[in-house]
Amino acid sequence: MNHNETFETVESLEAELVSLTESLWETPELGLHETESAELLSSVLRDAGFDVTEGIGGMPTAFSATYGDGEPHVGILGEYDALPGLSQTVSSSREPVEAGAPGHGCGHNLFGVAGVGAALATKRAIDEGRAEGTVTFFGCPAEEILVGKVFMARDGAFDDLDAALTWHPSHLSAPFMAQTLAMNSVEYTFHGESAHAAASPQSGRSALDAVELLNTGSEFMREHVSDDARIHYTIPDGGGAPNVVPAEATAWFYVRAPTRDEVDRITDWLDDVAEGAALMTQTTVSRRFHTGCYDYVANHALSDTLLENMRLAGPIPYTDEDREFAAELQETLSAETIEARTAKLSEERREAARSSVLYPDAQPSYDVGTVLNGSTDVGDVSWITPTAQFWAASWPVGTPSHTWQAVAANGSFGSKAAVYAAKVLAATTLDLFSDDALVAAAREEFEASVPGEYECALPEGTEPPFHLTL
Repeated sequence: MNHNETFETVESLEAELVSLTESLWETPELGLHETESAELLSSVLRDAGFDVTEGIGGMPTAFSATYGDGEPHVGILGEYDALPGLSQTVSSSREPVEAGAPGHGCGHNLFGVAGVGAALATKRAIDEGRAEGTVTFFGCPAEEILVGKVFMARDGAFDDLDAALTWHPSHLSAPFMAQTLAMNSVEYTFHGESAHAAASPQSGRSALDAVELLNTGSEFMREHVSDDARIHYTIPDGGGAPNVVPAEATAWFYVRAPTRDEVDRITDWLDDVAEGAALMTQTTVSRRFHTGCYDYVANHALSDTLLENMRLAGPIPYTDEDREFAAELQETLSAETIEARTAKLSEERREAARSSVLYPDAQPSYDVGTVLNGSTDVGDVSWITPTAQFWAASWPVGTPSHTWQAVAANGSFGSKAAVYAAKVLAATTLDLFSDDALVAAAREEFEASVPGEYECALPEGTEPPFHLTL
């Protein structure tokens, strides 16, 4: 399909899209608290004539914006939450805007804006009679704590889609084809008795002792789970002064594995360990389930179409000035970091990537058949409807996400990747509108590759964890 008009439409929106990326970057907000960010993006679509629904899944910052009529119905996923402690100026040295404040270290200031741009370009094609179908942009909060799309899925937000599309900033451009890990996020809070730790320790029952026993027990579980499984924890509350026996203490766990079944088995075991820790310390334990997401299942038919459109739209038009700043950022990375980030590439592609500080040309997927040792709530969507996503080169080659270097890039030349991603998402949406065979092929593959019915992992009554400021 010829997408020249689609690309021209996105280019006509470029100034507005870049301004949006800058506004989100300048006001970074943490997950479930993205009030200004969600309102900014939803208002753009509302003003353009989209039907906006807010508060999906019990989350004030979750919304959908729909335009068009009939089938197919294509969803475009967007995110806009930032990360704690990553405040950073557009500079090649570590220099926070405000020490300890959030920053867009994962590029979500670019992520959501690109989806808005794609939705606007699709609307124009519908209005001009070049396309028929329905497009919905989903404003998805709190991806960093793997909450937003899970609670939206429980609310049925994605049930009527024929396909879902999304992207993510990265240091290279390619379809994202790896399986990700399913995950549970659970807090265990132990309740004991306070006492003077020196004068009358026998009067106390230490909740912190119980937390430490739980954590020790989890270490002994590691030998007996699959190699790809992950169990990690923090202690958000370990008590106060050392001379007071802690009456309350909390351990927060992430349990990850390639399948939901294994995640649930490990979590059940961890529940037993927590009960055992409580028995050993004569404390009690309460469990708070925050969220649970599925593994991601890539759709090859949709991913192949994304790659075609990435090639049609690219390369991302970085300038010499962009490359100069990118080179300054790249110099702050260790050789080991760059090596680790490019290790999955073929030798030919690795050499090409290393020779270019920015590598904006689209390439075939480099992670087909692999398991990415991380999680995404896009996984839930991929179990509900055919789903595809892609990486777009927004950062210097070798740059990890969740770093100050990524924050600096996202506030600078990364905005060009958002415009590029908007082109790819819009073009692929219009391909789905015009090609019944593509829709059918994506559905057929989905039914063959997704190993079961989707059942939201959230226990009944689970509410969004607004208390988490991560």
